[in-house]
Amino acid sequence: MIGLTVLIPIALLLGAMGLAAFFWAMRAGQFDDPDGAALRILNDDD
Repeated sequence: MIGLTVLIPIALLLGAMGLAAFFWAMRAGQFDDPDGAALRILNDDD
């Protein structure tokens, strides 16, 4: 039972850190143009 009192807060902390990293990436514009690089390689710029 002591293991649960240690592991549950650690799991919640890691989940909160992952959620914070996701929101930081959203705010930083990491997901603004997901198809741009995939389509850019098909353009022929001679």
